[in-house]
Amino acid sequence: MLEWCLPKDMDLEGVEFKAIASGSHRVSTDFIYFRKGCFFGLACFANMAVESTEERGARMKSVGILSPSYTLLYRYMSFLEHQVRLQLHTPGHYSPLEAFYEDKRALLPPSGESVVTALPANAWGAAINHSMHPEMKFIRFFGEQIMVLWKLALLRRRILIFSPPPVGVVCYRVYCCCCLANISIPGVGVAVPEFRPFFYVNVADISILENELSYVACTTEKIFEEKKDLYDVYVDNQNVKTYRDGLKPLLRLSAADREKYRKLTEQRQMLLYSQEENGDCVSSEEDLFILFFLEQNNRIFQTLSEVAGSSDPTITQESVRAMGLDPHGDRLFLLHLLEIYGYDSLLVSEQLCCS
Repeated sequence: MLEWCLPKDMDLEGVEFKAIASGSHRVSTDFIYFRKGCFFGLACFANMAVESTEERGARMKSVGILSPSYTLLYRYMSFLEHQVRLQLHTPGHYSPLEAFYEDKRALLPPSGESVVTALPANAWGAAINHSMHPEMKFIRFFGEQIMVLWKLALLRRRILIFSPPPVGVVCYRVYCCCCLANISIPGVGVAVPEFRPFFYVNVADISILENELSYVACTTEKIFEEKKDLYDVYVDNQNVKTYRDGLKPLLRLSAADREKYRKLTEQRQMLLYSQEENGDCVSSEEDLFILFFLEQNNRIFQTLSEVAGSSDPTITQESVRAMGLDPHGDRLFLLHLLEIYGYDSLLVSEQLCCS
């Protein structure tokens, strides 16, 4: 149930099922990013044993905030964690929350239109350092599969990640997946569907997801796996799968994928070494992989733009290699890419006919 909120007149129907994820009774603390209409939310959850038959031996609460953008929510993580503990020990004590609201409140845009920008990578680091699970290391968690996720993200597919609670670490993976598709070349990607982070979703979101062309989200509800029309790609732990025949070949790693992953892990090892040797705390693994894939994406679209502007607009084995792709193993990925990003007027050399 929704116990208390400000402002009183806001439509928060169903927010209690987002702020407390399905299955949360199995964990003692968690944090959850989610979407509510056109707003983003962050809630901190805590679970405390109590000697009360009325509460069936456990008191569980979440304290959360909503904002038009998710980029600054992490700043209030420690406040929310403190407040949820306060609510468990002294229920009904809302004055700190009222003071916080009066201090921070803003006029939310009535149309709900907002520019969603990327959350700085080190922001997540600050938000999750106190619970730095090994699985927070995105590269280490997915291993070579990160290359598969990169291609699917760049192709703007609908990606759904399943995991039992805690949800916070999985929300972080949603954010990381979004970063895989970053492109900084002006004008590229403006006509493709926005790759939107939905963070945590539950069955109440099914009607919304049905209309989404491109998204990445996570859930704790296994029932989603059966709803095959809602997603293109289903990620269960490190297992990436699809029921779409046209995408199945993309789950296979190409030679270029393995080479890119080798370079990425090499850079990661160098970073870990410099952190150990020099106490370098500024560079983070998140910064490293975000920059790695941004450069890779820019390389692809820079090459495509050059080919499109040349006197012979044909993609050859050489131009594919210049993109950092495999002329044979990445042919299908490249054809999808040309179609989605509007480069379908380019000719593809017959040398690339065999995959």
